Amino acid sequence: MDWNDLDALCCVIERGGFTAAADALGRPKSSISASVARLESQLGARLLQRTTRCVRATEAGEGLYQEAGPMFHRLREVREVAAARCNAVTGTLRIAAPYEFGAHHLGAVACGMLARYPELHIEIGVEHGIIDPLARGYDIVFSNYDIGHLDGGRVARSVIALKCGIFAAPDLLRRYPKVSHPADLAALPMIASPLDEEWQFTSGGNNYSVPIQARIRSPNADVRRRAALEGLGVARTTSTFSQDYVDAGRLQELLPDYTCAPLRIYALLPGGRLLPQKVRVFLSALGARFEPA
Repeated sequence: MDWNDLDALCCVIERGGFTAAADALGRPKSSISASVARLESQLGARLLQRTTRCVRATEAGEGLYQEAGPMFHRLREVREVAAARCNAVTGTLRIAAPYEFGAHHLGAVACGMLARYPELHIEIGVEHGIIDPLARGYDIVFSNYDIGHLDGGRVARSVIALKCGIFAAPDLLRRYPKVSHPADLAALPMIASPLDEEWQFTSGGNNYSVPIQARIRSPNADVRRRAALEGLGVARTTSTFSQDYVDAGRLQELLPDYTCAPLRIYALLPGGRLLPQKVRVFLSALGARFEPA
């Protein structure tokens, strides 16, 4: 006996007809009729009495429905509850992000989510590099590393491109020739992240790259900015990360007529086609604040 056939019979009896049962179960009417026919053949008894006006259960059909109907009714209730829970934004959302991105971009999104969804909790950890969300228990890991091949247990998405610039303290710039072209940066001490090999720029349809000979390297953007504030070199950071210091006169942006390559942020997610609703909603809210990567 096929459970789908039994479910079809119960639904026909509950709904009073094959068409209504087909609509309720999302199956063709012919499929519902075939299910009932198979049951009748297997049991050797007529289960439904069909007339031009209605469909009624026979004594055998009613007996079978009394035994199986409540079970299928309960299963449908369980399915509806489970679907509602899966579509609800609840529980704890665990996120990891580098400091530069988390401090200046995740806070507003997280606060907006918490205000909108009272049953949601968010934990944000500061991490650098490529963190395995499966091993560390994160729902989303944001990384500024260019992620190549991943195994089947992880999925990477390029989600955001943040505007960047080259910044230096005025005191440093007074000690060196004026910087008017990307190539001029080679004469200054540089502050870079560990994986930076070159800084890339565009202007007027032309591309420029500057090899990096860093005096200081750190994955921590706060360390790089601090070194720039101390006049130890020029640093590439996201524009929002250094803008307050530019406004205060403590940093100066170089080469404003050139577009510095953006900082691309990747979302590293546990593998699987179906993401929890809390993850989908958070990524959607985050993407709404920025241009696509």
